[in-house]
Amino acid sequence: MYSNRLCVLASALFVANALGVEPTLPKIGAAIEDMVAKKEVAGAVTVVVTKDRVLHLEATGLADVASNRPMATDSLFWIASMTKPTTGTAVLMLQDEGKLKVSDPVAKYLPEFAALKTPSGKPANLTIAQLMTHTSGLGEADAEKAKQARTLAEMIPLFLAAPMQYEPGEKWKYTQSGINTAARIVEVVSGQTFDQFLQQRLFDPLGMKDTTFYMTEAQHARLATAYAKNKETGALEAVPPRADYDGTRKRPPQGNGGLYSTGPDYARFCQMLLGGGEREGHRYLSAEAMRYLTTPQTGDLPTGFFQNSTFGQYGMNYGWGIGVCILKKPHEGVAAMLSPGTFGHGGAWGTQAWVDPVKGVAYVLMVQRSNFPNSDASPVRRAFQEAAQ
Repeated sequence: MYSNRLCVLASALFVANALGVEPTLPKIGAAIEDMVAKKEVAGAVTVVVTKDRVLHLEATGLADVASNRPMATDSLFWIASMTKPTTGTAVLMLQDEGKLKVSDPVAKYLPEFAALKTPSGKPANLTIAQLMTHTSGLGEADAEKAKQARTLAEMIPLFLAAPMQYEPGEKWKYTQSGINTAARIVEVVSGQTFDQFLQQRLFDPLGMKDTTFYMTEAQHARLATAYAKNKETGALEAVPPRADYDGTRKRPPQGNGGLYSTGPDYARFCQMLLGGGEREGHRYLSAEAMRYLTTPQTGDLPTGFFQNSTFGQYGMNYGWGIGVCILKKPHEGVAAMLSPGTFGHGGAWGTQAWVDPVKGVAYVLMVQRSNFPNSDASPVRRAFQEAAQ
């Protein structure tokens, strides 16, 4: 049934391209317009792709309310933790080249980790896989000291100065320091800064021309304004950029959440993942690397952002691969329309990208809302994904 729908959409895509307009799925625009009317967001860019086609690309609402600037399909967004899958991809690229293994001890590449002790006093012996699956127990940097760091190398001592949170592998806990440590390992192994590696190996070959840690003035002019919803009045109020991820070279190229991107750019990355690590004849990841990326590495540990009564206690429905969240068993709400094995990541300000390999489609949502109670469970994500079916 779904393949029949894809055939219909492909025909519509041919007509849209012939007319020189972007293809759209009509239910999505209406759903996002409803979210704008309810002041859940000021505007959004929505994209639905197969591995080789764009089925839907649409901008809805405003990128900036005060100036009445319309949202555009090339508007930029801080994608926050949607950076993490690109970090996982970088690590696995180096594994494909035989330059590291995700099972390797972190101390093999960062010798200062050899002295790290767990809360029980044992040698930590952290692995790269533990860093990338949020099971390392590594401590987080002191926030004030982290603001002074200008490189990933300068952040490493801050992580090591913090006490470990738990015994490695004991549980899953979302840990920013682990991902940034993995990004530093990419620098050590490749001999390039993390931003240079991603630019050369991933963004340029994929044609992701607006995906960057460091925006130009022209790109900054296309940045969508972020908003918080006033709990008392329901109004959307503009909020400033996060100082720790401000898109300038004052900050390190943080693999946990430093990227800015557009809907079409990130969709190209998703198309590569839908293609099993390949896009337009260029192979980025081997089949083995894709298995590491998309197969849960966290065993029976509950994981993810639905581990409380408010959001359904669905921790057992999720697992973690190398830099991505994996839906093991769909549940009601935002995951009801997704297939088992769907993988992806959300961002702190509501951006979302989920790759459904069973249906052969990926869903990319770009918004800038800073205070969703849970951006992965936002009504905007649910409305978008439901309308895309």
